[in-house]
Amino acid sequence: MAQSLEQALADFSPGLPFAVAFSGGADSTALLLACARRWPGQVRAVHIHHGLQNAADDFEAHCRALCLQLGVPLAVRRVQAHHAPGQSPEDAARKARYLALAEAVRTEWPEVQDVALAQHADDQIETLLIALSRGSGLPGLASMPAHWQRLGLHWHRPWLAVPGAALRDDLQSRGQSWVEDPSNIDEKFTRNRIRARVLPALADALPAFRDTFARSAAHAAQAQEVLNEVAAQDLLLIGVPPRIEALQSLSRARQALVLRHWLRLHHASTPSTAQLHELLDQVAACTTRGHRLHLKVGQGFVQREGACLSYTT
Repeated sequence: MAQSLEQALADFSPGLPFAVAFSGGADSTALLLACARRWPGQVRAVHIHHGLQNAADDFEAHCRALCLQLGVPLAVRRVQAHHAPGQSPEDAARKARYLALAEAVRTEWPEVQDVALAQHADDQIETLLIALSRGSGLPGLASMPAHWQRLGLHWHRPWLAVPGAALRDDLQSRGQSWVEDPSNIDEKFTRNRIRARVLPALADALPAFRDTFARSAAHAAQAQEVLNEVAAQDLLLIGVPPRIEALQSLSRARQALVLRHWLRLHHASTPSTAQLHELLDQVAACTTRGHRLHLKVGQGFVQREGACLSYTT
Protein backbone atom coordinates (compact mmCIF):
# COMPACT_ATOMS: atom_id res chain seq x y z
CA MET A 1 0.00 0.00 0.00
CA ALA A 2 1.10 3.55 -0.72
CA GLN A 3 2.42 5.31 2.38
CA SER A 4 2.45 8.88 3.57
CA LEU A 5 5.76 10.50 4.43
CA GLU A 6 4.92 10.21 8.10
CA GLN A 7 4.14 6.48 7.86
CA ALA A 8 7.32 5.79 5.88
CA LEU A 9 9.46 7.69 8.35
CA ALA A 10 7.85 5.89 11.30
CA ASP A 11 8.79 2.55 9.72
CA PHE A 12 12.39 3.64 9.11
CA SER A 13 14.77 2.59 11.90
CA PRO A 14 18.38 3.20 10.87
CA GLY A 15 21.34 2.78 13.15
CA LEU A 16 22.48 6.14 14.47
CA PRO A 17 24.22 8.15 13.23
CA PHE A 18 23.49 7.54 9.56
CA ALA A 19 24.09 9.16 6.16
CA VAL A 20 21.73 10.38 3.44
CA ALA A 21 22.70 10.33 -0.23
CA PHE A 22 21.88 13.93 -1.16
CA SER A 23 21.69 14.98 -4.81
CA GLY A 24 19.84 18.23 -4.17
CA GLY A 25 16.78 17.03 -6.10
CA ALA A 26 13.28 16.97 -4.65
CA ASP A 27 13.34 13.36 -3.45
CA SER A 28 16.63 13.50 -1.55
CA THR A 29 15.85 16.99 -0.25
CA ALA A 30 12.62 15.67 1.25
CA LEU A 31 14.54 12.77 2.77
CA LEU A 32 17.30 14.92 4.25
CA LEU A 33 14.83 17.42 5.75
CA ALA A 34 12.63 14.71 7.24
CA CYS A 35 15.58 12.83 8.73
CA ALA A 36 17.20 16.00 10.11
CA ARG A 37 13.93 16.88 11.86
CA ARG A 38 13.42 13.39 13.29
CA TRP A 39 17.04 12.70 14.29
CA PRO A 40 18.69 16.08 14.92
CA GLY A 41 22.47 15.85 15.12
CA GLN A 42 22.48 12.24 13.91
CA VAL A 43 22.36 12.80 10.14
CA ARG A 44 25.25 13.12 7.69
CA ALA A 45 24.98 13.85 3.96
CA VAL A 46 27.00 12.75 0.94
CA HIS A 47 26.75 14.51 -2.42
CA ILE A 48 28.10 12.83 -5.56
CA HIS A 49 29.30 15.29 -8.19
CA HIS A 50 29.12 13.44 -11.52
CA GLY A 51 30.53 16.19 -13.68
CA LEU A 52 28.24 15.04 -16.49
CA GLN A 53 26.60 18.42 -17.12
CA ASN A 54 27.21 22.12 -16.68
CA ALA A 55 24.71 22.38 -13.82
CA ALA A 56 26.67 19.94 -11.61
CA ASP A 57 28.54 22.75 -9.84
CA ASP A 58 25.23 24.48 -9.09
CA PHE A 59 23.89 21.22 -7.61
CA GLU A 60 26.87 21.04 -5.28
CA ALA A 61 26.53 24.68 -4.23
CA HIS A 62 22.84 24.15 -3.43
CA CYS A 63 23.63 21.08 -1.34
CA ARG A 64 26.35 22.87 0.60
CA ALA A 65 24.04 25.80 1.36
CA LEU A 66 21.15 23.63 2.58
CA CYS A 67 23.39 21.41 4.72
CA LEU A 68 24.94 24.51 6.27
CA GLN A 69 21.46 25.83 7.04
CA LEU A 70 20.42 22.50 8.62
CA GLY A 71 23.69 21.98 10.48
CA VAL A 72 24.21 18.65 8.68
CA PRO A 73 27.83 17.62 7.95
CA LEU A 74 28.35 17.18 4.20
CA ALA A 75 30.93 15.20 2.23
CA VAL A 76 31.29 15.72 -1.53
CA ARG A 77 32.83 13.20 -3.89
CA ARG A 78 33.50 13.62 -7.60
CA VAL A 79 33.22 10.63 -9.90
CA GLN A 80 33.89 10.04 -13.58
CA ALA A 81 32.09 6.84 -14.53
CA HIS A 82 33.45 5.27 -17.72
CA HIS A 83 31.48 2.25 -18.91
CA ALA A 84 33.21 -0.89 -20.14
CA PRO A 85 32.39 -2.45 -23.55
CA GLY A 86 28.97 -4.05 -23.27
CA GLN A 87 28.13 -2.15 -20.08
CA SER A 88 25.45 0.54 -20.06
CA PRO A 89 26.46 4.07 -19.03
CA GLU A 90 23.65 4.00 -16.46
CA ASP A 91 25.03 0.85 -14.86
CA ALA A 92 28.57 2.27 -14.78
CA ALA A 93 27.34 5.50 -13.19
CA ARG A 94 25.32 3.60 -10.59
CA LYS A 95 28.27 1.42 -9.57
CA ALA A 96 30.59 4.42 -9.39
CA ARG A 97 28.04 6.26 -7.26
CA TYR A 98 27.73 3.44 -4.73
CA LEU A 99 31.50 3.07 -4.46
CA ALA A 100 31.88 6.81 -3.91
CA LEU A 101 29.10 6.88 -1.31
CA ALA A 102 30.63 3.99 0.61
CA GLU A 103 34.13 5.50 0.44
CA ALA A 104 32.89 8.86 1.71
CA VAL A 105 31.05 7.31 4.64
CA ARG A 106 33.94 5.06 5.68
CA THR A 107 36.47 7.88 5.38
CA GLU A 108 34.52 10.78 6.90
CA TRP A 109 32.43 8.99 9.53
CA PRO A 110 33.72 5.49 10.37
CA GLU A 111 31.00 5.12 12.99
CA VAL A 112 28.25 5.30 10.34
CA GLN A 113 26.90 1.93 9.22
CA ASP A 114 23.64 2.95 7.50
CA VAL A 115 22.93 4.96 4.34
CA ALA A 116 19.50 6.18 3.21
CA LEU A 117 18.60 6.63 -0.47
CA ALA A 118 15.63 8.60 -1.78
CA GLN A 119 14.10 6.39 -4.50
CA HIS A 120 10.31 6.40 -4.20
CA ALA A 121 7.27 4.44 -5.42
CA ASP A 122 7.33 5.90 -8.94
CA ASP A 123 11.02 5.01 -9.29
CA GLN A 124 10.11 1.45 -8.29
CA ILE A 125 7.40 1.23 -10.95
CA GLU A 126 9.76 2.63 -13.60
CA THR A 127 12.37 0.03 -12.64
CA LEU A 128 9.80 -2.76 -12.93
CA LEU A 129 8.58 -1.56 -16.34
CA ILE A 130 12.15 -1.30 -17.64
CA ALA A 131 12.79 -4.86 -16.43
CA LEU A 132 9.66 -6.08 -18.22
CA SER A 133 10.68 -4.28 -21.42
CA ARG A 134 14.04 -6.09 -21.33
CA GLY A 135 12.55 -9.51 -20.68
CA SER A 136 14.25 -9.70 -17.28
CA GLY A 137 13.95 -12.66 -14.95
CA LEU A 138 12.93 -12.62 -11.31
CA PRO A 139 15.90 -10.54 -10.08
CA GLY A 140 14.89 -7.73 -12.43
CA LEU A 141 11.17 -8.05 -11.74
CA ALA A 142 11.87 -7.88 -7.99
CA SER A 143 13.01 -4.30 -8.71
CA MET A 144 14.62 -2.33 -5.89
CA PRO A 145 14.86 -3.72 -2.34
CA ALA A 146 13.90 -1.55 0.61
CA HIS A 147 16.92 -2.72 2.59
CA TRP A 148 20.12 -4.62 1.74
CA GLN A 149 23.80 -4.91 2.64
CA ARG A 150 26.64 -3.97 0.31
CA LEU A 151 30.20 -2.69 0.58
CA GLY A 152 30.14 -3.21 4.34
CA LEU A 153 27.13 -0.92 4.88
CA HIS A 154 23.38 -1.18 5.41
CA TRP A 155 21.41 0.60 2.66
CA HIS A 156 17.82 1.78 3.03
CA ARG A 157 15.09 3.19 0.78
CA PRO A 158 12.51 4.57 3.22
CA TRP A 159 10.47 6.33 0.49
CA LEU A 160 9.93 3.20 -1.62
CA ALA A 161 6.17 3.10 -0.93
CA VAL A 162 5.69 6.90 -1.12
CA PRO A 163 4.51 8.45 -4.44
CA GLY A 164 6.93 10.99 -5.83
CA ALA A 165 4.23 13.69 -5.99
CA ALA A 166 3.78 13.46 -2.21
CA LEU A 167 7.44 14.37 -1.68
CA ARG A 168 7.20 17.46 -3.89
CA ASP A 169 3.91 18.49 -2.31
CA ASP A 170 5.50 18.33 1.12
CA LEU A 171 8.46 20.47 0.04
CA GLN A 172 6.18 23.05 -1.56
CA SER A 173 4.05 23.25 1.57
CA ARG A 174 7.21 24.09 3.51
CA GLY A 175 8.46 26.59 0.97
CA GLN A 176 11.58 24.50 0.43
CA SER A 177 13.39 24.73 -2.91
CA TRP A 178 15.31 22.00 -4.69
CA VAL A 179 17.31 21.65 -7.89
CA GLU A 180 15.92 20.13 -11.08
CA ASP A 181 18.22 17.96 -13.15
CA PRO A 182 17.70 19.03 -16.80
CA SER A 183 18.35 15.48 -17.99
CA ASN A 184 15.22 14.28 -16.17
CA ILE A 185 13.02 15.62 -18.97
CA ASP A 186 15.15 14.29 -21.83
CA GLU A 187 12.99 11.58 -23.37
CA LYS A 188 15.86 9.91 -25.17
CA PHE A 189 16.26 8.06 -21.85
CA THR A 190 13.83 5.17 -21.37
CA ARG A 191 13.13 5.99 -17.72
CA ASN A 192 12.13 9.55 -18.64
CA ARG A 193 9.80 8.36 -21.40
CA ILE A 194 8.10 6.03 -18.95
CA ARG A 195 7.75 8.83 -16.40
CA ALA A 196 6.35 11.30 -18.92
CA ARG A 197 4.11 9.04 -21.02
CA VAL A 198 3.43 5.68 -19.39
CA LEU A 199 2.82 6.51 -15.72
CA PRO A 200 0.09 9.10 -16.47
CA ALA A 201 -1.64 6.59 -18.75
CA LEU A 202 -1.43 3.90 -16.09
CA ALA A 203 -2.81 6.25 -13.46
CA ASP A 204 -5.78 6.95 -15.73
CA ALA A 205 -6.45 3.33 -16.70
CA LEU A 206 -5.40 1.58 -13.45
CA PRO A 207 -5.62 3.99 -10.50
CA ALA A 208 -4.23 1.43 -8.03
CA PHE A 209 -1.26 0.48 -10.24
CA ARG A 210 1.40 1.66 -7.77
CA ASP A 211 0.10 -0.72 -5.11
CA THR A 212 -0.57 -3.69 -7.40
CA PHE A 213 2.69 -3.40 -9.34
CA ALA A 214 4.63 -3.08 -6.10
CA ARG A 215 2.88 -6.21 -4.83
CA SER A 216 3.99 -8.12 -7.93
CA ALA A 217 7.56 -6.92 -7.42
CA ALA A 218 7.40 -8.11 -3.82
CA HIS A 219 6.15 -11.55 -4.95
CA ALA A 220 9.05 -11.75 -7.42
CA ALA A 221 11.51 -10.81 -4.69
CA GLN A 222 10.11 -13.51 -2.40
CA ALA A 223 10.33 -16.14 -5.15
CA GLN A 224 13.90 -15.08 -5.94
CA GLU A 225 14.82 -15.46 -2.28
CA VAL A 226 13.66 -19.09 -2.39
CA LEU A 227 15.61 -19.68 -5.62
CA ASN A 228 18.72 -18.18 -4.02
CA GLU A 229 18.42 -20.72 -1.21
CA VAL A 230 18.09 -23.57 -3.76
CA ALA A 231 21.09 -22.24 -5.70
CA ALA A 232 23.20 -22.05 -2.55
CA GLN A 233 22.35 -25.66 -1.71
CA ASP A 234 23.15 -26.81 -5.26
CA LEU A 235 26.47 -24.94 -5.20
CA LEU A 236 27.42 -26.91 -2.09
CA LEU A 237 26.61 -30.06 -4.07
CA ILE A 238 28.60 -29.25 -7.21
CA GLY A 239 31.45 -27.46 -5.41
CA VAL A 240 33.56 -24.40 -6.13
CA PRO A 241 34.89 -24.50 -8.76
CA PRO A 242 31.87 -26.35 -10.18
CA ARG A 243 32.43 -30.02 -11.00
CA ILE A 244 31.01 -30.68 -14.44
CA GLU A 245 29.74 -34.19 -13.73
CA ALA A 246 27.90 -33.01 -10.60
CA LEU A 247 26.47 -30.07 -12.55
CA GLN A 248 25.18 -32.42 -15.26
CA SER A 249 23.21 -34.37 -12.62
CA LEU A 250 20.93 -31.35 -12.16
CA SER A 251 18.07 -30.33 -14.43
CA ARG A 252 18.88 -27.68 -17.02
CA ALA A 253 16.86 -25.10 -15.09
CA ARG A 254 18.79 -25.78 -11.88
CA GLN A 255 22.07 -25.76 -13.79
CA ALA A 256 21.20 -22.27 -15.02
CA LEU A 257 20.26 -21.20 -11.52
CA VAL A 258 23.42 -22.46 -9.84
CA LEU A 259 25.73 -21.18 -12.59
CA ARG A 260 24.24 -17.68 -12.26
CA HIS A 261 24.68 -17.93 -8.50
CA TRP A 262 28.31 -19.08 -8.79
CA LEU A 263 29.21 -16.36 -11.28
CA ARG A 264 27.51 -13.62 -9.26
CA LEU A 265 28.74 -14.73 -5.83
CA HIS A 266 32.34 -15.65 -6.66
CA HIS A 267 33.10 -13.52 -9.72
CA ALA A 268 30.65 -10.57 -9.60
CA SER A 269 29.61 -11.45 -13.15
CA THR A 270 26.17 -11.77 -14.73
CA PRO A 271 25.76 -13.73 -17.98
CA SER A 272 23.33 -12.63 -20.66
CA THR A 273 20.52 -15.04 -21.53
CA ALA A 274 22.29 -16.00 -24.78
CA GLN A 275 25.61 -16.58 -22.99
CA LEU A 276 23.97 -18.75 -20.35
CA HIS A 277 22.13 -20.88 -22.92
CA GLU A 278 25.37 -21.45 -24.83
CA LEU A 279 27.18 -22.33 -21.60
CA LEU A 280 24.48 -24.87 -20.71
CA ASP A 281 24.75 -26.43 -24.18
CA GLN A 282 28.53 -26.73 -23.80
CA VAL A 283 28.22 -28.23 -20.31
CA ALA A 284 25.83 -30.85 -21.73
CA ALA A 285 28.38 -31.66 -24.45
CA CYS A 286 31.21 -32.24 -21.96
CA THR A 287 31.01 -36.03 -22.08
CA THR A 288 34.63 -36.78 -22.99
CA ARG A 289 37.92 -35.69 -21.46
CA GLY A 290 39.01 -33.99 -24.64
CA HIS A 291 36.01 -31.69 -24.94
CA ARG A 292 37.19 -28.09 -24.66
CA LEU A 293 35.09 -25.22 -23.36
CA HIS A 294 35.96 -21.52 -23.58
CA LEU A 295 33.07 -19.05 -23.64
CA LYS A 296 32.69 -15.32 -23.18
CA VAL A 297 30.49 -14.72 -20.10
CA GLY A 298 29.97 -11.26 -18.67
CA GLN A 299 33.32 -9.46 -18.64
CA GLY A 300 35.34 -12.69 -18.59
CA PHE A 301 35.46 -16.29 -19.80
CA VAL A 302 34.22 -19.64 -18.51
CA GLN A 303 36.49 -22.50 -19.49
CA ARG A 304 37.05 -26.14 -18.68
CA GLU A 305 39.96 -27.15 -16.47
CA GLY A 306 39.95 -30.89 -16.14
CA ALA A 307 36.77 -31.99 -14.37
CA CYS A 308 35.74 -28.47 -13.38
CA LEU A 309 34.70 -25.09 -14.74
CA SER A 310 36.77 -22.00 -14.08
CA TYR A 311 36.27 -18.27 -14.67
CA THR A 312 38.94 -15.79 -15.74
CA THR A 313 38.86 -12.11 -16.66
